[in-house]
Amino acid sequence: MRLGVFGGTFDPVHFGHLVLAERAREALSLDNVAWVPAGDPWRKGDRRVSAAKHRVELVRRAIEGNPAFELSTVETERAGPSYSAETLGALTSARPRAEVFFLLGLDALKDLPHWHEPHRILELATVAAASREGRRLDTHQLDALLPGLGARTVWFEMPRLDISATELRERAAAGRSLRYLVPDVVEAYIREHKLYSRA
Repeated sequence: MRLGVFGGTFDPVHFGHLVLAERAREALSLDNVAWVPAGDPWRKGDRRVSAAKHRVELVRRAIEGNPAFELSTVETERAGPSYSAETLGALTSARPRAEVFFLLGLDALKDLPHWHEPHRILELATVAAASREGRRLDTHQLDALLPGLGARTVWFEMPRLDISATELRERAAAGRSLRYLVPDVVEAYIREHKLYSRA
């Protein structure tokens, strides 16, 4: 079994996330993609993050209908900071025969050396990085970031979709439309629960 693992704050989940996961599934012949909303995203300590229960529900609604997509609450059910190395450890223990691919955008890939136990991430999974407009790092550049990263990275093409979660939160707070930026069910949930209201 080939399993993609796609973690993130997903505050909110949007079409950019969905396209990335689907492109990775297709390009890498993944059987499933596990979406993992962060419980306590330690890398986002400088801003307020929506409650985990809301972000989990946003992802659940967004991926409904795609049989290859599944929701994992391994991080939101675990106390303390959300570390990808621990998440991958839990997922690989549950599926010891799975070949695991850790899905990342280019910015996250460049930041990987600053994550908790980055070498353990490389031990547990192949890094699958999204390339936009052919922008990639070669093996030497990857190894300069983190020794061994070059041999543990594969690439897949991702179309350019400039959708920013920060902008989406600002639009929602101002009562502006999120149509064609997020699935309709996601926008409906955001409105119903006033997730990004300034009140």
